[in-house]
Amino acid sequence: MKNNVFSSGADMSSQRSLLRALGWTDEEMKKPIVGIICAQSEIIPGHMHLDMIARAAAEGVISAGGKPVIVPSIGVCDGIAMGHAGMKYSLPSREIIADSAEILIRAHAMQAAIFIGNCDKIIPGMLMAAARVNVPSVFVSGGPMLAGHVRGKKTSLSTMFEEVGAYNAGKIDIRELEDFECNACPTCGSCSGMFTANSLNCLCEALGMALPGNGTLPMVYSARLALAKQAGAKVMELLDKNIRPSDILTPAAFKNAETVDMAIGASTNTVLHLLAIANEAGVSGVNIDIMNEISERTPNLCRLAPAGEHYIEELHEAGGISAVMKELLDGGLLDGNVMTVSAKSLKEVVKDAKNYNEEIIRPLSNPYSKQGGLTILKGNLAKDGAVVKKSAVAPEMLRHSGPARCFNSEEDAMQAISSGKINKGDVVVIRYEGPVGGPGMREMLTPTSAIVGAGLGSDVALITDGRFSGATRGAAIGHVCPEAAAGGVIGIVRDGDIIDIDIPACTLSVRLSDRVIEERLKDFKPLEKPVTGYLARYRKSVSPASQGAIWKK
Repeated sequence: MKNNVFSSGADMSSQRSLLRALGWTDEEMKKPIVGIICAQSEIIPGHMHLDMIARAAAEGVISAGGKPVIVPSIGVCDGIAMGHAGMKYSLPSREIIADSAEILIRAHAMQAAIFIGNCDKIIPGMLMAAARVNVPSVFVSGGPMLAGHVRGKKTSLSTMFEEVGAYNAGKIDIRELEDFECNACPTCGSCSGMFTANSLNCLCEALGMALPGNGTLPMVYSARLALAKQAGAKVMELLDKNIRPSDILTPAAFKNAETVDMAIGASTNTVLHLLAIANEAGVSGVNIDIMNEISERTPNLCRLAPAGEHYIEELHEAGGISAVMKELLDGGLLDGNVMTVSAKSLKEVVKDAKNYNEEIIRPLSNPYSKQGGLTILKGNLAKDGAVVKKSAVAPEMLRHSGPARCFNSEEDAMQAISSGKINKGDVVVIRYEGPVGGPGMREMLTPTSAIVGAGLGSDVALITDGRFSGATRGAAIGHVCPEAAAGGVIGIVRDGDIIDIDIPACTLSVRLSDRVIEERLKDFKPLEKPVTGYLARYRKSVSPASQGAIWKK
């Protein structure tokens, strides 16, 4: 096993003196340095106990002969940031997370890394960093929270947001709302449905970057600590065998991840993040155009909240992501020869996996649907694409035509929805919320939940150049590209224009002739919202959502 760069030689005496100031012994000086990038904080429920996970991972590293060092990462809780200006910082934080992890690993000559996060932009940011620095790496998340229980039914954060909509619509009283508030999120952990955080933690397994159980083992289970210890020991094995992210994050691994993505009905945000991670890994061919092809051949096997009544803890009890991958592998839908952080091929990792509940994980012979959970839409309203979580759309809304109701911000749309000004059949259009227009591409769980809570989930569609929380359900179409701020057609849609949505046909169009669209675009001057600081820099640097909202080349 390789010594670290500071272990010997007069040239490194000064550096060793600083390590001695940390209390390092002569023996520790010679061991490989393993960075444990930990996003623990006191503001994110999913990160509340990550310090315990980090210490457990450090024990695993020590047991296998390494020297662990725990260093920090920032993070944003999307749920807490939702519905106000703070959400503009969520997606932009991904780039800071990736950059800072790169800096910490490179500046301190870390020879391997364990990435410990849990929520939304943190995991993809860390995956981007792992691909970039390419030192042996293992991911271990904090794990999901348990589902809430309100009046005898399981619930989650998505239900909580919808209950706010129900309260505003006069369907429940304040005591009922408070009952949900106090019981929807009963433990620490990432929110309990197949929302963005859990989607990415599950896809870490599918990419081969995490050990089995990473995506579904609840945060409050002691087995989560054991998993972290295993990750610590495993990263030392990867270092010894020189297995790096570049050996794992291959084109085949990304196809596997997208296949699992479709099978589990993951968050629409995975589209952004897989594109960004593939970019860092130097993997070509990962783009929105191949996603419908993968969806077409991949059955939807899981329908967890918000698309269904099941929760992540139940997926874990049914066999977890390993059982999902075993179903797909047996059906010839995955490449089982890819390498994983287990230092084994995928087929070796999942060979003994079992499906213990065929309602939670449907077999290939009895899927929820023959196609995957996500769909990319294109048309004159989204020339470069848009995305919808098809598995969470009511059947009657898979095809819908209706008059546009246009708003230039989430706040303006919420005012109309909350005051009962949206009618059955309308298509709510929220623009200037894209990567540039927002800037920051806010998630908009609040308006979608308000629509569902008001009882309009099967009657009203919503399209935006922004994005949606993984907790969103309904005919919610996001990532419309080009965005309004970039001169996209969504910016020239007017109230009353008829929007045609055909999710099975993968189309999204406004019922205007090419001539009318061209005339309107001639006179179109996009709005530019005033911003300062990091958001101003972000707006100048970010690429379109169809490219993953990465930094421009």
